[in-house]
Amino acid sequence: MAQTLFDKIWNKHVVSRNAGFPDTLYIDAHLINKVTSARAFEGLRRRNIAVLRPAQTLVQKDPAYSQHLPASDLSRFQLDLFNRNCGDFGLENFEQHLVDQANTLYAFPGQTMVFDQNHTGDLGAFGVLSISISELLVEQVLATQCLLINKPKRMKVEVNGKLAKGLGPKNINHFLLSEISAAEANGYFIEYSGDTILNLDIEGRMAICNMSREIGAIGGLIAPDKITFEYLSSRGLMPDGEAAEEIISLWQSLYSDEACVFDEVLEFDAEDIVPGNYGIGLSRLIQSKPANQRSEMITHDGAAIIAGYNDTDYLLNHLDSIENFESKTIYKVYDGA
Repeated sequence: MAQTLFDKIWNKHVVSRNAGFPDTLYIDAHLINKVTSARAFEGLRRRNIAVLRPAQTLVQKDPAYSQHLPASDLSRFQLDLFNRNCGDFGLENFEQHLVDQANTLYAFPGQTMVFDQNHTGDLGAFGVLSISISELLVEQVLATQCLLINKPKRMKVEVNGKLAKGLGPKNINHFLLSEISAAEANGYFIEYSGDTILNLDIEGRMAICNMSREIGAIGGLIAPDKITFEYLSSRGLMPDGEAAEEIISLWQSLYSDEACVFDEVLEFDAEDIVPGNYGIGLSRLIQSKPANQRSEMITHDGAAIIAGYNDTDYLLNHLDSIENFESKTIYKVYDGA
């Protein structure tokens, strides 16, 4: 059966799926920071449980300290608490897991990654299914390495043609925002395609994917290709050894099949992109789709609840199925080890 790129990654990471219930999505890597993790760690203490997979929990480097900038009292308190929490929950060696500014050291094609921050959509440029989660859900992933989430709809945004001289990713983003609006992609995960997009370098692709939330989407991604692999190779991140051929073959299969079906397809011509900032006209605002309310989560006991504490309880009661899923190799992708 033909699948989109999004479906290929999503389906390989589903631990369990039942009609009327959110999917239990396995998360390959979880990036945490000092600002939004304190509440999650305190929740783990109240439950008297540990971080389920410390090796897959990555710690965001603190820019104020790394750049030797003056830090406020609050910032120092947050960092000190963060350091203590990392030590208390088996992340004593967390400094070894620091990622760079682009978060790309752990960005490998086919992964699922979640973050408790806003600027993480750029990882989609590597064929990574990257999702930004709320503070309330950080505890859920720390405790179970999974996320209860309804599967998004799939949108294809295709841009073809040659950009005018001097134009680049920023101009594409302004144009797409003006055409799609800030709500039109609500509830969708976007795949960007077309020769205009695929001719961009990795930095340009990252800029495009990072704009996805600006148009209401859950995230965006681009199929990995020669440009992606050359970038990873330049960083010393291409696999080697016995498993290299199998891993690279998996990466090369990460594209939308020709006969796959998207929920919505939007096509644009690069010749329509001109210099300057775009505004969203009144007609576009009126016509754009209203932001959908988050659907109620239906749990194992049939109660309608919001995401958070009770959802985490549901996952904790199904740790056996999560561990059984982890024992399989079908979901696994190269992690740089």
